[in-house]
Amino acid sequence: MSFDPARHRVVPQRRFEDLKIGEQFVLPSRTLTNANFSAFQAVSCDNHPIHYDQHYCQTRGLKSPLAHGLQVLSFTAAGAGLFPHMIGDSLLGLIEVQAKFLKAVYAEDTLYPALTVLELKPQRTTGVVTMQATVHNQHSEMVLEGRHTYLLRLAEHA
Repeated sequence: MSFDPARHRVVPQRRFEDLKIGEQFVLPSRTLTNANFSAFQAVSCDNHPIHYDQHYCQTRGLKSPLAHGLQVLSFTAAGAGLFPHMIGDSLLGLIEVQAKFLKAVYAEDTLYPALTVLELKPQRTTGVVTMQATVHNQHSEMVLEGRHTYLLRLAEHA
């Protein structure tokens, strides 16, 4: 039997037409650490003391430095889960992101992200998938709510 790299898949392939409104894609949970904060600060170049200065935060009524909002949003990246593996070659790209940051996130918080299909809009050769992005913490509090919009190739145009 010959090996075909194109058939080497993590999960069975699906298309736009196979998705269902309400379908949920759970992403791995993550516990943030001070090392995560430092790494994100270095990558983002965000030097605001609210993200790294304990004293600054405490004088403003916060228990410790806050996670950067974009750091929390990054945990909703579809690539962290199975969605892009399922969609495979029909995934053309992420075309829009929206987010509301609802509660503070601190080091040692564990985050539980998920994406849920909200809307499916077929077009001539592509389809637009809108997903609700949510992140809850270890206390079951929603800390982020947003939307991701993806462009997929329709099956008959693959």
